[in-house]
Amino acid sequence: QVHLVESGGGLVQTGGSLRLSCVASGRTLSSYKVDWFRQAPGEEREFVAGITWSGGRTNYADSVKGRFTISVDTAKNTVYLQMNGLKPEDTAVYSCAAKIMPNVAYDYWGQGTQVTVAS
Repeated sequence: QVHLVESGGGLVQTGGSLRLSCVASGRTLSSYKVDWFRQAPGEEREFVAGITWSGGRTNYADSVKGRFTISVDTAKNTVYLQMNGLKPEDTAVYSCAAKIMPNVAYDYWGQGTQVTVAS
């Protein structure tokens, strides 16, 4: 069993930055991919960014390319999402999820952290 805990959310002004963390506990995620999702009120959940645990492969939603960077620190069992140039439309609850590659379904989800970008 894996437990994912997100942190780092908060209130920031437009153009500001935040770094979200997703800490994994319970077992190694060496065969997993960890993705960040976000969901705004009344909206569908959307993919934001993903990374393989080895760190060798990353992918991003077009809406965040060039502004967000995903990374992994395997020694700390943590995946980070560095968010720069934040916009009001980035306001959402951000959650991380892990799945064994190459499965489609996610095995584990975190509880989420709120990001609010004030205009």
